[in-house]
Amino acid sequence: MSARLDPFATASAGKLVKQFTSVGRLVVESPLPAATRELVSLRVSQINGCAVCIDMHTKEAGAAGESSVRLHLVAGWREATVFTEAERAALELAEQATRIADGAGGVPDEVWERAVKHYDEDQLMALVTLIAFMNAANRLNVVLQQPAGDYRPGQFK
Repeated sequence: MSARLDPFATASAGKLVKQFTSVGRLVVESPLPAATRELVSLRVSQINGCAVCIDMHTKEAGAAGESSVRLHLVAGWREATVFTEAERAALELAEQATRIADGAGGVPDEVWERAVKHYDEDQLMALVTLIAFMNAANRLNVVLQQPAGDYRPGQFK
């Protein structure tokens, strides 16, 4: 598969991508734990079917020391015993926010309350921003048919 469009091909497109990805860099600099960031990024990308983001976040998490067991179980996190309660709350929030159109009224209060138990306001803002960012990135990559499989950890740093 080849991409429909190279987002770096023109100065104008490159400028858009640079500004867009700056939000992702701000989330990386936030107090949200790195493992939580990668798990949430991976789960959102799985839901949205974004192969290039699945490739990227699986490899980044592995390079950061995340176990293959946890990475393989992200899609079935509810039944898995390898995630902390905080990670489970973040994954649940990520799923509900990604599937926002599926539920009347948006993210249920009980889902939000579980997240509030584990994350402070700065971390919550970073988490919500990450979820929104990943959903947008997934959509860009899926629409543009960005190919997956060749990502190298640290490639975009």
